[in-house]
This record gives sequence, C-alpha cells and structure tokens, in this order.
Amino acid sequence: MKRIALFVLTNLAVMVVVGIVASLLGVGNYTGGNVLPLMVFSLVAGFAGAIISLLMSKFAAKMSMGVRVIEQPGNADEAWIVETVRKFADKAGIGMPEVGIYEGEPNAFATGAFRNSALVAVSTGLLRGMTREEVEAVIGHEITHVANGDMVTMALIQGVMNTFVVFASRFIGSLVDGALRRDGERGGPGIGYFVSTMVLQVVFGFLAGMVVAWFSRQREFRADHGSARLMGQPASMINALARLGGMHAEGQQMPQSLQAMGIVGGIGKLLASHPPMEERIAALKNFQG
Repeated sequence: MKRIALFVLTNLAVMVVVGIVASLLGVGNYTGGNVLPLMVFSLVAGFAGAIISLLMSKFAAKMSMGVRVIEQPGNADEAWIVETVRKFADKAGIGMPEVGIYEGEPNAFATGAFRNSALVAVSTGLLRGMTREEVEAVIGHEITHVANGDMVTMALIQGVMNTFVVFASRFIGSLVDGALRRDGERGGPGIGYFVSTMVLQVVFGFLAGMVVAWFSRQREFRADHGSARLMGQPASMINALARLGGMHAEGQQMPQSLQAMGIVGGIGKLLASHPPMEERIAALKNFQG
C-alpha cells in the first residue's frame, strides 16, 4: 500500500505543479481554460486501465495461457514444484502463491495484484528442457518478482506514463488548435486538435514505452540476483539463463501483458522488457550476494 500511495501522490503532485505553472503562464487561455478538467481526465484515463489490468492479471493469465492450478499434486514433479515455491516464498517472506503449469515453450511467469496472493506458473517446456536445479533457479527468479512487488510497480509506472501521454498529447493539441484558429473564431476542437493529438499520442506513447521497458529491464537484473540469493549461489541461475538463451522458442508466445513478468521476454531493443541474456549472465558473474 505504501508503494501505491507514493506513486499516486507523486503523480498528483506533478500534475498539480503542471496545472499551477500553466495557470501562471496563462496557457489556459489558449486551451479554452480546460486545464484542470484535462488533468482529472488524464489521471483517470491513465490509471484506470493499468489498475484494472493489475487486478484482473491472475484471471487473465489463467485464461490466456491455459494455466492449470495445482490444487493437489498429481505426481512427484508437481509435488516438487509446489514445495519449491513454498520454500522460496517462506524465505522471501511472502504468502504462498498459487502454483500452476501450462503447455508451452520454455518460460515461466509470476503475476497478481498482491504479493501475498500471487500466481507463479511454469511451462511444460521449461520442465522438460531444464535440470531441476535450473528450474529451481527460475522459480526463485519469479518469487523475487513477487517479493519485490514488481507487478504493482510496473502497473503504476505504466499508469504514470499513460497519464502523461494522455495529458501532453491533448494539451499540446489544444495549443496547436488555438494557434491555427482565426481571431474571434470559436467552437469545439478543430482539425488541428484531432490531427496533432493523434500524432503526439503515438510519439509520446512510443517514448513512454521506452521508459517502462527500461524499468522492466532493471527489475529483471534484480530478480536474477534475488534468485541467486535464494539459491545461495548464482551458478544455477547462470546455467538456466544460458540454457534459455540457446532455446529458440517459436511456438506459443506469451500475451504482451505477461511478457514483462516472464523469465524470457521479447528481443527488441529500446522496447525490450528483458535485457539480453549475455548481459544478465555477466551481471550474475559479478554477483557478490
């Protein structure tokens, strides 16, 4: 709750400052005096989707990935997975997450709005393609995501970015529209507003995506180190990453909303949710505990 309160208050404070500066500079005169309603709209529009997605994340993950939650282990492998998650959850000081398995290429993910009631799921491909020690390291990585509250953090960062994309694109669009109007001309938003807002929303959305992706990559390094601490050594996580780096998954892909919470992400550059495997391995080799 402290994390949520801090992000919300920070966002509100920045928006208030923007509103005050705009008023002092008389910018509202060029936007029809609608700065305050625009700020409120931007906050609601920016955070609503992110918060709703976060609250629905476990349900959405189960449906989209076909996750089967292990209510009662049906074999030795399932029993081992559940006990491994339980062991690491206890070490990390969080509540026992739901544990699930899904059919797919080698991957795993954690999701959920609350650190004490999350979901950790591993793919059948991961279980088939890795040693138990490597799977254990991957589970430790996902448990660290939960313990660090990464799902909440990423949702809030996305909400902040959404807010500024909505506000900045419409605010600047209003300025452009006002500059294009003839003296004394009134009425609703003109073509200048709609065109500039659409273009700016794409541009700012791309820039916001870069910021979110950067935070996601830093979070991956921390989760790798967290796994090494839970395992007591970094070798297992290094081996797991090296093996994953050599696997070319061409089958089932995670939905974009879950890629940032998986052990393996996309292969983009500035918009990649995960750092390159070689960078993660290099960071772990320098790990001091």
